[in-house]
Amino acid sequence: MIGFSLTEKQKALREESGRVGREILSPARAIYSQYSDQESRFQATIPFYQKLVKAGFVKAQVPTALGGSNESFIDGAIVAEELYAVDSSIMLHVLGTGLGLMPLILGGTPEQHKRFLAPFLTCDGDPLASLTHSEPGGTANWLEKGGKGLETTVRKEGDYYIVNGNKLWTTNSAGWDGKGAALSCLCCRYSEDGGPQDPQDDPASNIIVLLVTRDTVAQNDPGAYQKIEEPNLMGHIAASGPLTRYTNFKVPVTDVLSPGNGASVIERAFSMSAALAGAMAVGTMRAAFEAALKFAREDSRRGTVPVIERQSAADLLINAKLKIDTSRILVWKALDGVEKGTGDDRSRYEACLQAKVYCSDQAVAAVWETMQLVGITSYRTDSDFPRLLNDAAVFSLFDGGNIGVRRRQLQRLMQAEDYKPWASLW
Repeated sequence: MIGFSLTEKQKALREESGRVGREILSPARAIYSQYSDQESRFQATIPFYQKLVKAGFVKAQVPTALGGSNESFIDGAIVAEELYAVDSSIMLHVLGTGLGLMPLILGGTPEQHKRFLAPFLTCDGDPLASLTHSEPGGTANWLEKGGKGLETTVRKEGDYYIVNGNKLWTTNSAGWDGKGAALSCLCCRYSEDGGPQDPQDDPASNIIVLLVTRDTVAQNDPGAYQKIEEPNLMGHIAASGPLTRYTNFKVPVTDVLSPGNGASVIERAFSMSAALAGAMAVGTMRAAFEAALKFAREDSRRGTVPVIERQSAADLLINAKLKIDTSRILVWKALDGVEKGTGDDRSRYEACLQAKVYCSDQAVAAVWETMQLVGITSYRTDSDFPRLLNDAAVFSLFDGGNIGVRRRQLQRLMQAEDYKPWASLW
């Protein structure tokens, strides 16, 4: 049976998320935006993040079967949309933590689940997690045979793996103080000599994912782990995606995730994040639409009727609303298919990719349409619109860029001889 309505429980979740957004997150931007650099703004979000942890939004990144409170992927999308519409940076801390935990959730052993998930289940403190994958030279073609592969390499020495290399754009990875997140799923390429990848090798066979905690960092020599830089961003101005350096960094051999299947686990984690990135885009578009709708109802621009009664203005709102509603449906359809097992693995993967590509491609256009309605007032930096436009610009670039990664993943699915275009429908 096809349905597009929320359960009573999901309606209550949406209402509660909206309340938390208004009460906890609404004041945050005025506080952290006073600072001129990304690092200081990131630090200023700590009290707000702690409140979200206490309210259970980090615990909700973990399935109930593993001790968390996440009953449904769609629940996660509802929360992401509601809170992202209020503050993108702080919600990126939360959703980046969810992505950081995903490889562990998907590929961890019961013992690893018990040990590494513990800090995220207590609703206490300010634990961050990171999927530490991206690198300064880019990672779009990290599994292409004959390519250079990951720059960050690892070799085994006795009871330890030794890591060398740099990571960049890895949300939350350095933690609050530059000494590491509560958990990083660190992606490396195995290489005995740290040299280039053998062009004859299957790159996926050399991928190792290490479970790195703050204790791991503390047990290393000074200088083995360094936060080099926190890049300033045009949007998400209080998020963290640092440049970090590993120099003969030691990780116990026991702290390896899903040996032999590291690449597969990371690919699966990024497929889930694709749909949630779509929900983030919906939240940003919605915030712009609501601000423009309020303006259109209340302002006449010195005319005889409110702006919303002008046909051209109404058309702009209609265009934006269509983008928002179709985007949300794609997100919910993708996540519902994952939950219910609709179609096969590839069709569910395709649906998540479609949600990410479509929603993120619509985001800038939808925000821009609302700005055209409001006019020059929307160009003021003290209005919501510049922030929303800057935030929207990243959606097609991050979490796997739409051109370099996500559309190429869709292309590979379609190239398969047994590709079934409509498998996700039944």
